[in-house]
Parts: sequence; structure tokens; C-alpha cells
Amino acid sequence: MRKLVSLIILIILGLFPNCKGAPSLSPSLNDDVLGLIVFKADIKDPNGKLASWNEDDDSPCNWGGIKCNPRSNRVSELNLDGFSLSGKLGRGLLQLQALRKLSLSKNNLTGSLSPALVRLPNLRILDLSENGFSGVLPVDYFRQCGPLRTVNLANNKFSGQIPDSLSSCVGISVLNLSANQFSGALPAGIWGLQGLRSLDLSYNLLSHEIPKGMDGLANLRTINLSGNRLTGRIPPEIGGCSLLKSLDFSGNLFSGNLPKSLLNLSFIGYLSLGDNSFVGQVPEWIGGLKGLENLDLSANNFSGLLPASVGKLRSLKVLNVSMNSLSGSLPESMASCLSLQIIDFRQNLLTGDLPKWIFKVALQEILLSENKFGGTMDDSLASAEEASHQSLEVLDLSHNVLTGAIPSALVNFSSLAFLNLSKNSLTGPIPRYFGELRALNVLDLSENKLNGNIPTEIGKATALQELILEKNFIEGIIPTSIEHCSSLSVLILSHNSLEGPIPLALSKLADLQIVDLSSNDLSGSMPKQLANLQHLVSFNVSHNNLQGELPGGFFNTINPSAVSANPSLCGSATKKSCSTVLPKPIVLNPNSTGDAFSGSSLPATFGQKKNLLSISSLIAIGAAAVIVIGVIAITVLNLRVRASASRSAAALALSNGDDFSNSPSTDANSGKLVIFSGEPDFSTGTHALLNKDCELGRGGFGAVYRTVLQNGRPVAIKKLTVSSLVKSQEDFEREVKKLGKIRHPNLVTLEGYYWTQSLQLLIYEFISGGSLHKHLHEGGGGNFLSWNDRFNVIVGMAKGLSHLHQLNVIHYNLKSSNILIDSSGEPKVGDFGLARLLPMLDRYILSSKIQSALGYMAPEFACRTVKITEKCDVYGFGVLLLEVVTGKRPVEYMEDDVIVLCDMVRGALEEGKVEECIDERLQGRFPAEEAIPVMKLGLICTSQVPSNRPDMTEVVNILELIRCPSQEDSG
Repeated sequence: MRKLVSLIILIILGLFPNCKGAPSLSPSLNDDVLGLIVFKADIKDPNGKLASWNEDDDSPCNWGGIKCNPRSNRVSELNLDGFSLSGKLGRGLLQLQALRKLSLSKNNLTGSLSPALVRLPNLRILDLSENGFSGVLPVDYFRQCGPLRTVNLANNKFSGQIPDSLSSCVGISVLNLSANQFSGALPAGIWGLQGLRSLDLSYNLLSHEIPKGMDGLANLRTINLSGNRLTGRIPPEIGGCSLLKSLDFSGNLFSGNLPKSLLNLSFIGYLSLGDNSFVGQVPEWIGGLKGLENLDLSANNFSGLLPASVGKLRSLKVLNVSMNSLSGSLPESMASCLSLQIIDFRQNLLTGDLPKWIFKVALQEILLSENKFGGTMDDSLASAEEASHQSLEVLDLSHNVLTGAIPSALVNFSSLAFLNLSKNSLTGPIPRYFGELRALNVLDLSENKLNGNIPTEIGKATALQELILEKNFIEGIIPTSIEHCSSLSVLILSHNSLEGPIPLALSKLADLQIVDLSSNDLSGSMPKQLANLQHLVSFNVSHNNLQGELPGGFFNTINPSAVSANPSLCGSATKKSCSTVLPKPIVLNPNSTGDAFSGSSLPATFGQKKNLLSISSLIAIGAAAVIVIGVIAITVLNLRVRASASRSAAALALSNGDDFSNSPSTDANSGKLVIFSGEPDFSTGTHALLNKDCELGRGGFGAVYRTVLQNGRPVAIKKLTVSSLVKSQEDFEREVKKLGKIRHPNLVTLEGYYWTQSLQLLIYEFISGGSLHKHLHEGGGGNFLSWNDRFNVIVGMAKGLSHLHQLNVIHYNLKSSNILIDSSGEPKVGDFGLARLLPMLDRYILSSKIQSALGYMAPEFACRTVKITEKCDVYGFGVLLLEVVTGKRPVEYMEDDVIVLCDMVRGALEEGKVEECIDERLQGRFPAEEAIPVMKLGLICTSQVPSNRPDMTEVVNILELIRCPSQEDSG
């Protein structure tokens, strides 16, 4: 009877929520119990975290995630953080009239939010962060926000403008709306929230200038507006926020000089203004911010000298002024900054000797690469004190003009994990003491003038992961002691004078991924055991004197360029077969009357050439000659094309490393490299940038290569082959930076770019799981996607595409090879927005040069009078959806027919046989109540009339409705 009453009340709650005329609840039933059971009914609980919630209980106070007020016995806190819940928030929570804290963060909840939620009469804390909530918050959403003190909606998918009604929340002290898709201007009403102590609106799409009135936030302690599109100058009113401790305006479009009113922020400890367009000198008054612990002015247009007043910042721990145009030497006054832990002066124009103070202060990281520091390292290291010996972990002095030998004093830095001295003019041998640096992970001494042997003591550096010694004058053999460097993943020894064999020791380094021994004098055969290395992605031994057969395994598929210029090396990749002992051929005498295999037949046939060459033999020989001539002609043409392409890639070849720099120069002999994350060690990882061994694939825009950064993180490099169509550098950079700001779990992240007039590269995150095309069409045996996997891929693709369309980005190039699957099975849409890099969106250029996969292209591409919109992507998505469900390609060629996937599924649906189209590898292991609606959705998306196709937001909502709860976790 109690369950029946509960069911009736559930219906009432659904039909008459918050209505004055709604029937009153039975006094014998607890409102909180009923509200929570309604809430539970609307969500999915895969891990059974809510198993203790029993509708037969009189009180919920002993349920998981619940706290009650001991006096009233009403629910005061609902904390379900990280419970893996999914679904939508129903109206059950509105029954919790005594609720003070609602925290549902780190779940998978979706849908929109009811304004009634923030109007609960006693609610103080609302935390719905790290979910999938979406939609636009109405203008009056916060009109009646009652006693709210904390609102955290971070890491969701809310869009539209931030509601002006926020100004009504006069009691709010913490507001976090970060990592959403809010756009438009900042609401001026925010500055009226005088009780606000923490404001975080970072990583949205906010634009325009900051409105006046900031000085009204007298109680503000932290403000974060980073990762938006805000413009103009920092308003001088910022000085009125005198209690500020943390200010982050990085990653915007701010310009002009820094306002002196910042000097009024006497409590400021964290000041980040990087990645903007500020100009002028770093102001002298910066030394007045005595409480600063972290100062980031990187990636701006600051010039001139760094002021000596920086030495007054005695509390400073992190100083980052990289990627500016600072000149002169570093001020000696910085020796007084005894709290310093990290200094980053990369990519400036600094000159002079290395300051003596940098090794006196107990720094953990010293990043001075890509400047013009000269002289030797001896003087500065001689002044090093004991404290610095124990603390220094990262030392990057690469790409300067340092001379002399590598000083022996470096042996004292026992905590050193990263040492990069590449691209200098250092001389002398490689010190033996590097083996004593047991914490050393990365050692890069490339592109210097070092000589002598590789010391055998290097084997003692057991933590070494990357050893890069290329482009020196090193001789001798590769020491066998290297086998003790068991963590080694990158070994680059190319362009030296090494001799002797490739040691068997390399085959014992199980983690090896990239090996480059090219352009040496190595000889002998390659150890067969190298074939056992499971993680190899590149192994270059070209231009040596190696001989014998390639080891097999990985080397069966190696690119020929990686083994070229070894005249005596043989194997499939070298195009030379290895000599073997063959049996003596049998000669048959057609005139012999004896045994055909008798030796007496040999004299009878010897010399009778007229009988050996029949007419059919002559025809065969002639055909073979024609084929050989054709192959030679094609090879010559390919060599010419490759030679032309190699000239374009020369700017990135290892032999011309100076051309690949982070310099802003864009003349014909240099390039511009921009990494949005500002990683200090990208350029040292370019050894495999355009190595053919690392090619992942080719598409309409160009080839994609894999390379590994010096910190071990792989990235993907796309070499654009539409250079003749690419916009000017200014337009190209503007569009690429826009694409680089797009972040979504189902989109491949663009991490940077490289520009020269003849060569453009895009740098992406590396997705390890391969493409959707590979999973659908190239998987062997039982290696195929389950139904649940496929449904998740479809939903993920839809969400990624929906996000792009909300940002007014059209993909234009949807196909299964552009959908990548990461290690956790999550789909990521790649190659989006690249059409923006072209000077005009000509549909014929797009269809012929970019939309290279037949079958995905919307029919309106063939008609000049029809506007190209997001509905073109919806068509391509519909084809992709059908491809995922059926496992068939969009167009398949049979012996006597061409099968178009959309037409096949549409015909099967009309005949009532649509289930027969589902991938036969699933063998009935799929819910028909999901599969059939999904295919119908695919057919709707591929409608010939663009207006009949839904938009991607609607597609996402439909897919979420199709998902059957009983089948969600099945295989």
C-alpha cells in the first residue's frame, strides 16, 4: 500500500510541481524520502552507490551521501560527488526544502537546469561542476537566488550569455562558471556583488572589453578570466580590488601597457598576464609588488631590459617572461630573490655571459633557451653554492652561443633530471661523470662541436630515457654498457663518426621507440634480436656501411629511406633480395625420348636456341620489357616529385636545425613555431618530425606524422599540402589560433603550428587508438567494436560536432578516417575547421581537394545556388552513423554493381528488413530497440533536402533518448 501511495505521489510531483493547488502530501510520508526517490528514478546508478536508498524507510538520514539537520531531521546536505551517476535532474530535488548544500560534481549528468533549483529557500552551496549539463541559462535564472553563497557550474557545456540576473545574488561569495561555452560580454552586474571573494570565468568564449566598475569588488580575493577572447586594456579600476591575492588574465587579446594601478594590489601573490598582446617595457614599478610569488608575463610583446627592481621581489618563486623580445643581460639584483624556484626566459633576445647568480639561488628549473647568451659556463658554475646542487632539476641552455667544454661542476647537481645544452658551440669530449647523475632522464648535447667517444660510464645513468648526441664529431663505437639504461626510449646519435657494429645491447632496451643512427660509419650486420623490440616507431640507419639481412619484425615494414645508402644491406625494405642457396634448375628436353629428369637430356638441348624461344615466350619477354620501362618512368617521376617535396621539408630536416625555431621570423630561410601550451622542450623533439617511418596516414589536407616531445609525450604533425591555397600568414595564424582555443573531450586538440611561406604544419595531440575506419574495416579476427562501443562512438562524434557548430565552425571533411579513438575508447573528431585556412570556401575546391572520401559529401556541394551550412556536416554524420552500425563503407564496388550505403539501408527499411543491415559480426548481440532507431536517425540526417536534416544539438538529444537503460552497459 505504501508503494502505491508513493507511486501516486510521484505522478503528482510530475504533474503539479510547485503548484499552490497541488494535492497535499500525506503527513505519514516523509517529503525528503519521496523527493530523493523521485530523483533516483530519473538517473542511472551503474555502481550501485545509491543502493541504501529505500523508499520503505521513514527517514533518509542514514542513506549514502545524505546529511540531516539533527534538530529537524530534514535533509541538509546531498553530496554525491564522483558517484558515476548519469541522466537528468528531475523535480524530486525541489522537495528538499531544508537543503543547504547540493553537490553533484564529477558525474555524467546531462540536460538543462531548472531555475527552481537555485530558488530552494535554504540552499547555500550549489556545486554541479564536471558534468555534461548544457543549454542556455535564462536571463532571469538567478532572479530569486535566495541565500546562495557558492555557485559552481564549471566544466559543463552551458552556452549563451551569462545571465544579468546574477546581480540579484547579493550574498554570493564564490562564483565559478569556468570551462563552459558562455559567450558575449561580461555582465556589468557582476561588479555589484560586493560580497564576492572568488570569481572564475576562465576558458569560455567571452569577448569585448571588461566593463567599468571593477573597483566595486573590494572583497575579491581571486579572479580568473583566462582563456577567453577579451580585448582592450586592463581597466585601471583593477587597483580598487585591493585585497586581490590571485589575478589571471592570461590567454586573451588584451593589449596596451600594464596599468600602474596594479601596484595597489599589495596582497597579490599570483599574477598571470601571459599570452596576450601587451607592449612596452616590463615596468619598473613591478618591484613594488613585494608579495608576488608567481609572475607570468610570457608570450606578449614586451621589449627592452628587464628592470633591476625585480630583485626586490624577495618572495618570488616562479618568474616566466618567455616568448617576448627582452634584450640585454639579466639584472644582477636577482641574486636577492632567494625564494626563486623556476625562471623561464626562453625565446627572447638576451645577451652577455650567463649570470653568476643563477647557480647561487637554489633554483629547481632554469630555462634560458633560444637567446644569445655567450661565453663559457665555468664562471657561473664556479659560484654555485651547495643549496643549488641539491635543488636543480631542469637546466635548458639550448640554442645559444655558449663555448668551451662542458664543465665538470655539473656532476654536483645530483637531482638533475633534464639537461639540454644543444645548439651551442661547446667543444671537447662528453664528460664521463654523466653516469653519476642517477636522476637524469633527458640528456641532449646535439648540434655542438663535441668530440671523442661516448663514455662507457653512460650505462650508469640508469634513469636515462632520452639520449640525443646528433650532429657532433663523436667517434668510436656505441658502448655496450648502454644496455643498462633500461628506461631508454629515444636514442639519437646521427651525423657523427661512429664506427663498428650496432651492438646487441640495443635489443635489450625494451622501451626503445625512436632510434636514429644515420650518417655514421657503422658496419657489420644488424642484430636479429632487434626484431623483438615491441615499441619501435622509428629506426633510422641510413647512410652507413651495414650489410646482411634486415632483422625482420618491425623492419619488414620500415620505410626504405630509413635503411637507404647501405649498399650491402638486403631485405624487403631495401628492394634487394638476400642471396640464398638455390637448387640446381631442371632442364627439360622436348626432343628427348627418355626420362624427362634424366641427365642425358642436357646435351640434346644445349645450343638449340630456336627451340627454347617459342612465340609465347617472345610475347612474354616483350610485355615484361614494356612493364619494366613503365616502372622506370614512374619511378623517375616519383623521384622528381619527392625531390621537390624534400626541398619544402628542408626547413624541418635535422641537418638544418636552425630553420626550425620558435623565432618570430618569417622570411624565406626561417620558420615560425608556436606552441599554444608553451612547452619548453618541443623543438628538441623534432628529430622525427617529418620522418617517413613515423607517417601515420595521408588525407585531403596532407600527410600526418608522429613524433615524441622531449618529455616523452607524443604529438601528431600534419604537413599541409594545400600550400598554394593557404591564406596569408596573418590570416593563417589568426584562424589557427582560433582553432587552437577549441577544447572538447570529443575533438582532437590543436596544440600549435609551424609557418614558412612554402611549408605549413599543424601540431595536434596524438591519439593512440587509431581511426574509426581502422576499427571498422581493418580489424582482424575478433577485434571489432561491440554495440555499446559503437553507440558511444556515435554519441561522442555527435557531441564533438555539436560543439563545433555552436562555435560556428563547419567541419567539411567528415569521414571515418578523421574520427580517432583514444586509449579509453572515446571518439575524437579530427581535421575540423581546416577549410578556414583557405582563401575562399569554394565548394569545388573543397569537394575535389578536401572531401576526398566518396560517399560522405552532401548533395548540395554539386549545386552553386545552395548555401553550404552546418547541414552538410549533418549529412556526413548520418553516413558515418550508418557506417558504424552496418560496418560497411559508404560506397562499395561489387563485380557488377555499385552499392551506396544510404540507399541500401533506406531500401531495407522500406522492405522491413533493416535488421539485416546491421554488422553481421555483432551476431545478434545488439538491442534492436536501439539499433533500428539509430539507423532511422542516420537516414533522416542524410535527407537530400538540407532543411529536413536535424541540427547536431537535436541529434545529441535524440541519441540520449534512444539509449535504453537496460542495455547501456551490455557488450
